[in-house]
Amino acid sequence: MKTQVGIIGGGPSGLLLSQLLHVNGIDSVILERQSRDYVLGRIRAGVLEHGFARLMREAQCGERMDREGQIHEGFEISDNGALLHVNLKELTGGNTVIVYGQTEVTRDLYEARDRMGGVIIHDASDVKPHGILTETPYLTYRKGSEILRVDCDFIVGADGFHGVSRKSVPGEALREFERVYPFGWLGMLSRTEPVSPELIYAKHERGFALCSLRSQVLSRYYIQVPLSDTVDGWSDEAFWGELKRRLPAEIAAKLITGPSIEKSIAPLRSYVAEPMRYGNLFLAGDAAHIVPPTGARGLNSAGSDIYYLFNGLRDYYRNDDDRGLEAYSERALARVWKAQRFSWWMTSLLHTFPDSEPYAKRLQDTEMSHLFSSRNALASLAENYVGLEY
Repeated sequence: MKTQVGIIGGGPSGLLLSQLLHVNGIDSVILERQSRDYVLGRIRAGVLEHGFARLMREAQCGERMDREGQIHEGFEISDNGALLHVNLKELTGGNTVIVYGQTEVTRDLYEARDRMGGVIIHDASDVKPHGILTETPYLTYRKGSEILRVDCDFIVGADGFHGVSRKSVPGEALREFERVYPFGWLGMLSRTEPVSPELIYAKHERGFALCSLRSQVLSRYYIQVPLSDTVDGWSDEAFWGELKRRLPAEIAAKLITGPSIEKSIAPLRSYVAEPMRYGNLFLAGDAAHIVPPTGARGLNSAGSDIYYLFNGLRDYYRNDDDRGLEAYSERALARVWKAQRFSWWMTSLLHTFPDSEPYAKRLQDTEMSHLFSSRNALASLAENYVGLEY
C-alpha cells in the first residue's frame, strides 16, 4: 500500500489530521492498534477551545458539535467555600469554550472519514516506522499472521504517550522534561443532572474537586486522591460524600446523586519531548506532550499540533513549500510550553499538596487572593482557558 502521509494512531489527533488532509486532496492511511469500539469507549474530558472548534469546522465535521455542544461563557472557582465567577466572554472580548465530549469528537471524525472513504486500519499490531531519516519512509504492521507495509512520504506519530512513535527516536536525539504530581483524580460519570450549568473548580483543604458535565443529563465529577488509592476503595456513597464536603454549602445542597456509570483514577503528570520532528517522523499530541487535566489543555494542545502540521503538509503538497514542516517543531513547542505553564499554574493553584511547607501554602493562598481581586489576573486566566491564538 502507498499513501502520502502515514498516521500512527486512530484517536482524535490522527483522525483530525487525516480528515483535514483529505479535504485538501492529500491522501493518508491511519494505523490503529485497538478496535474502533475500544477507541470510542475511552472516557475523556470535553472542553474545546475556540481554535479547536474552528479546526473541526474546517475539517467538515463540526455540524453536530455546533448543534449539540454547549457554549460556556464562563466557569466558577471555589476557594474553601467562597465562589468567584470567571466571565470568559467578557474578559476575552467575546471568546468562549464548547463543552462537547472527546468521545463525541472522535465519533464525528470517524463518521466523516467513513463518509469520505478514509482508510483506517484497526487492530494493526506491531506497528513500526522505518527509514525515517530517508526520503522513502514506510510503516509495517501485523494483521493476523501477515506482515503488511505502507509506503509514504511522511510519518505522523499520534499514538499517545505509550505508543511506538516517540520510542522510534534515538534517546540521544530527544530531550525529555517531566513533572509527576503526588496525587491523582478520581473521576465518576453519572446519569444525573449537573449541579451547575458551568464548570466549578474547587480548592479545599481536603483536596481539589471539579464539577463538570457532558450533557444536561450526564455529569462528570472529580476529586483529588492519593496515588495509593484504588477505584475499588471508593464506593459511590463515599465519593458523593467527599465531593459534597469540598464544595460550597449552597452547591453541595443542590447536588443530585446517583449510581456511577464509570469510575477511574488518573495520575497527574506534565511531560514534553523535544524536538517534535525527527527526520520524516512528526510527533503530535500525547506522543510528544502530556498535561494535567486541570485547565483542559490536553486535547486542545493536540489540536494546535495538528493545526501547525496540517498547514505545513498542505503548503508542501500544494506549493512545494517545506518551510512549515521545517518550522513545525519550533512552532508547536512554543504553544505546547504555554499550555504546560497554564496547566502547571492551575494545578499548583487549586490542589492540596501533601507535606507542603507553610511558605508554599501562604504563597498559594496569596495567589488565589490576587486572582479574586485583580481583573488583569482574571483576564490572563480567561485568555489561556479559551485558547491562545495559533
